[in-house]
Amino acid sequence: MLAAGGAALALAGCGFSPVYAPGGQADGLQGQILADEPRDRNAFVFVGQFEERLGRAAAPRFALRYRIRTRVEGVGLTPAGETTRLNVFGAVDYTLVEMGTDREVTRGFVENFTGFSATRLIVSTQTVDREAHERLMVLLADQVVTRLIATAPEWRGSN
Repeated sequence: MLAAGGAALALAGCGFSPVYAPGGQADGLQGQILADEPRDRNAFVFVGQFEERLGRAAAPRFALRYRIRTRVEGVGLTPAGETTRLNVFGAVDYTLVEMGTDREVTRGFVENFTGFSATRLIVSTQTVDREAHERLMVLLADQVVTRLIATAPEWRGSN
């Protein structure tokens, strides 16, 4: 108990404050950003994770415009030339605009990758490929949210 209290005091002393707490970096962002309507499975997973982190926008002040790009590369080969491991690379360009005016308040770029093992069964490979894309979209959405929270003091005060 004393150790936990000491840790809390140490964190408070270094300027730590919870991001979602009143007065925190993300204060006022919950439910305030409306992501563009998803047009494919990757975007659907991306927006779902974005809304999981920042809430579904009820009366949004901002709109998130985004562009997702992915590519798959074989990285593991058997002596016979069969691909055994693949990486899925992804990137998101995003722009946050003010609702009503479309005035840009911030923009950014994130990228990441994940991988999966190929199998001889087409159905199994398709399943793990889809799951790898889903994991990648979660990673990318989390990165966008983290960047928006980190930069919120710069752009939130500008409107």
